[in-house]
Amino acid sequence: MKTLVVCSGGLDSVTLAHKVAAEQELTGLVSFDYGQRHSKELDFAGLCAERLNVPHRVIDIREIGRGLSGSALTDNVKVPDGHYAEDTMKVTVVPNRNAIMLAIAFGFAAARKSEAVATAVHGGDHFIYPDCRPGFIDAFQMMQDRSLDGYANIRLYAPYVNLTKAEIVEDGARHGTPFALTWSCYKGGKRHCGRCGTCVERREAFHLCGHPDPTDYEDADFWLDALRRRSV
Repeated sequence: MKTLVVCSGGLDSVTLAHKVAAEQELTGLVSFDYGQRHSKELDFAGLCAERLNVPHRVIDIREIGRGLSGSALTDNVKVPDGHYAEDTMKVTVVPNRNAIMLAIAFGFAAARKSEAVATAVHGGDHFIYPDCRPGFIDAFQMMQDRSLDGYANIRLYAPYVNLTKAEIVEDGARHGTPFALTWSCYKGGKRHCGRCGTCVERREAFHLCGHPDPTDYEDADFWLDALRRRSV
């Protein structure tokens, strides 16, 4: 299956790119600059494309991003520390982000005769992000079937939609994903902070699956405190 991967440069999407390259025909990577504060992740998406020897296109939708205000990922809003599944993490929601990106990716895929668009949404996203849930994936596929009826038949490939982050790490290890060459941190500093929700989730995932975590964190032990507070 000729597949275009939506790749942010994060652990999940880079792992997905390696999975597709091993199991299908990877036609390229597409990334989006929507004005996110952690846009350094796009550099890691570029490294992934170079490694897998496929085209990489970064789509500038910063003007759209400016209208999706109120998120800690796009505005001058403090990124909260803590566990990924805490209510405070909802400040990281960028409204309709995946729907916008996937609609663009499907258009590119149709124009270039790809057969699928792959997205790395996963089970850990369900609590916070409505456009990462199975219902959204099914509805988006139905919408695209109508939108491209008679022109193209493209599948939305979301193999991780019901998996945990730890299971994604396991899959990445099977496919030789270089985890150190991925970026997760929402704060976008020189190193992973180790304290924001996605850093905590990343650190926990490596621990749960028993795979060594090569990530350089500013605070490598904060995740344990976050887990303890959540269990109280």
